[in-house]
Amino acid sequence: MKRAPLTLAAAVAALAALTGAAALTAPAPAGAAAGGKAASAARMPVERSLLVCPGPSSSDIAETTYTSFTPGAAGGGKGSARLLGATKDAKPVLEPKEPGKPVGATANGADAPALTGSADGVLAPGWTAQLTTKVSVGRARGVLGVGCTAPGTDFWFPAVSTAKGREDYIHLTNPDDAAAIVDVKLFGPDGLAKPDAGTSENIRVDPKSTKTVLLSSLAPNTQLADATAHVTTRAGRVGASVQVGEEGVGADWLPASADPAGSLVLPGIPADATSVRLVAFVPGEEDADLKLRLAAPGGAITPAGNEQLHVKAGMTTVMDLKDLTRGEPGSLLLTPADPAKASPLVAAVRVVRGSGAKQELGFVPATGPVGARATVADNRPEENTTLLSLTAPTADAKVKVTASPGTGGGEPASQEVTLKAGSTQTLNLAPAGGKGSYALTVETVSGGPVHAARTLSLPHEGVAMFTVQGLSDDHSTVSVPRASQDLSVLTR
Repeated sequence: MKRAPLTLAAAVAALAALTGAAALTAPAPAGAAAGGKAASAARMPVERSLLVCPGPSSSDIAETTYTSFTPGAAGGGKGSARLLGATKDAKPVLEPKEPGKPVGATANGADAPALTGSADGVLAPGWTAQLTTKVSVGRARGVLGVGCTAPGTDFWFPAVSTAKGREDYIHLTNPDDAAAIVDVKLFGPDGLAKPDAGTSENIRVDPKSTKTVLLSSLAPNTQLADATAHVTTRAGRVGASVQVGEEGVGADWLPASADPAGSLVLPGIPADATSVRLVAFVPGEEDADLKLRLAAPGGAITPAGNEQLHVKAGMTTVMDLKDLTRGEPGSLLLTPADPAKASPLVAAVRVVRGSGAKQELGFVPATGPVGARATVADNRPEENTTLLSLTAPTADAKVKVTASPGTGGGEPASQEVTLKAGSTQTLNLAPAGGKGSYALTVETVSGGPVHAARTLSLPHEGVAMFTVQGLSDDHSTVSVPRASQDLSVLTR
């Protein structure tokens, strides 16, 4: 059957629809058009983005801040964005109006909703949102921070637990008009944990709703001090995050690890960490032998006594790194001991600051590079509250960091940072005269790759309450064939 050729505008629209909200292609390799043999692809801004945010807390005394931001300059065109409560009678919580200006909202207590929403036009490229919750007392006390994510179908969560004294809830939020069906598998040190009959499969998440699942209820006859959860969907898509509460050390969110890869970077381990525990898992069939290094301000060092780690395929492996950073901020680098045998894995570290009754816990999962650009919202202008960690694991790099105005005003500020290979540098950058929370955007200028994480510290009565969020490429552009290329493939 003969088809009419597509116009370039129609091709752009078709590609935008095919790529979806966040799973976008990487830039075309440099030199692809050398010699005129092939036309390189153009990079175009995405036209629509989706975000899903979990329900903040079950505590009646929780204080939650929602923040939303799109990088860029105002006045560049039209767009809209809305984050709504994840219910059938959804009400708007956040409605950004223009790029470059963050918006915020607050909610108190256990009724603060999970959110779903979309942005289009000029508000879509790089759109981000953040939940930050502070609970001052009780088992769930602490600062709990999590970035809202694009919905997906496959998530890995190393460092979960079903042990006594831990309460790990996986939050599943469905942004769509049809039900999602979810499976959850738990892998302990001996492999796949045998679930209670029927509880871990075919978990239904109704349309426009959120569901929480207590992980210990999926395998009630097995207590796993350290485990890995694998969340997949049989139908539909969800946003997934794990909320952890641990007796004596507070609570925080555990985001999903970066996709399985042979080398991983876990950025932003606090300088004053008193306990660092690495949890790793290999999903495939081949064991992994890894070299461990700490990217510190002066360069990469090998922690004495913890130079290598063997991870058996299908089994969760743990290494106690104690006070790994020893007073200097750092990032953990995991690389194959033999580059020819790089088994993909996922990983996260459980971090504790403080001691005795003043301990506080957080998590640092493996995080992808910032790529062209990455943003984290809800940073605070108060002194020593916000710390950005930047790591160049393999090569020298330069990045530009920009602090947006605050939700209550201020002037943006920017700074270029040069990174040496194998090092981690930290930066405390805030808008001039900023009031309210602001966003930090990291752009790669040269070299790379660069990995980044933001630590937000909100101490309370002597407890070093904190949360760490990684920054990953915002995939704000998509590859689109140039007009000289044959577009008929899109009509097949």
